[in-house]
Amino acid sequence: MLILLCAKMVGTFKIITLAASLEEKTVDLLKDTHQDTGVITVEGAKLHCWKHGGHGLETYLEVVENSCNTGFVNLGLRLGKEKLFSYIKNFGFGTKTGIELSGESSGILFEEDKIGDLEVATTAFGQGVSVTALQQITAVSAAINGGILYQPYLVESLNDPETNQVISSHQEKIVRKVISEDTSEKVRYALESVVARGTGHNAYIPGYRVGGKTGTAQKAVNGKYLQGNYITSFIGFLPANHPEIIVYIAVDNAKGVSQYGGTVAAPIAKNFLLSAIPILEIPEQKDEIEKEFVYLDKTYSEVPSVIGQELKEAVKNLKPFKVEYEGEGIVRYQSPKAGTKLADGEIVRLYLG
Repeated sequence: MLILLCAKMVGTFKIITLAASLEEKTVDLLKDTHQDTGVITVEGAKLHCWKHGGHGLETYLEVVENSCNTGFVNLGLRLGKEKLFSYIKNFGFGTKTGIELSGESSGILFEEDKIGDLEVATTAFGQGVSVTALQQITAVSAAINGGILYQPYLVESLNDPETNQVISSHQEKIVRKVISEDTSEKVRYALESVVARGTGHNAYIPGYRVGGKTGTAQKAVNGKYLQGNYITSFIGFLPANHPEIIVYIAVDNAKGVSQYGGTVAAPIAKNFLLSAIPILEIPEQKDEIEKEFVYLDKTYSEVPSVIGQELKEAVKNLKPFKVEYEGEGIVRYQSPKAGTKLADGEIVRLYLG
């Protein structure tokens, strides 16, 4: 799996809570429900969802799609202190990854003797912990690759510049198995649903199966959270059924925009993934989860074949798109080709002869 890393801190820790809950079978994503009022009280402290007033009644798949804080609090409390923090450590948090870089940090977790229900609750949705971007992307890779935690590395091989012969190469190193293949498949499905139907919709790429998770972490200075100052993030991968590339983007205190991972970081991650598709020669897939569009979203349609048609008929069949043409007679060539998914209102060029 190819990894692109453009980040500094965390914001998408909920994936680990999700993976642990599915592995321990403490939740059924489709059958179990959660009532989100926007706030939940744990040990006298009120923990808020990012959406004022809450999301109402949700399945736990919708909890993941909506990145609902109170839903993840419940997932954490169902797991309990021992199980949740056991999975966190098994996924590599709290220790260095072992990558060939000097100065790597191990991150900061709660001290075990100081963990109560409140610390479990906040950790479950990613607040109160500090982990590196490299730990995050390594852990999420394990969650989606079948459940195997690998030691990350920078260079796959060193080759002779003239002969291109391999001088030395990286040997794959498995750290441990953290979850089952079945759990990993469920995680991939839930994260693909986040992009198609939830907070990650700005990373959706028509014709490709993209999975991902948004993050919005409030920054703290001297033990106090800053108002209106966030690290927004998005971790995305494709294809969702067999990941080949994963990218993690974090933006520190974005200006002139609503500070949410879905609005700030997801579009940047999408551009990275779009650039990787031709490089990795990733084919289109027709079985992606259909996107649920929201206000101001672009809608997409599949371009039909109009080869051999008269211009008037071709324009009628290309109704969602703008049509530009050259020549006279019937359509001999079209761009883009039939089967391509294109944003409604985009241009289809026809060449007549």
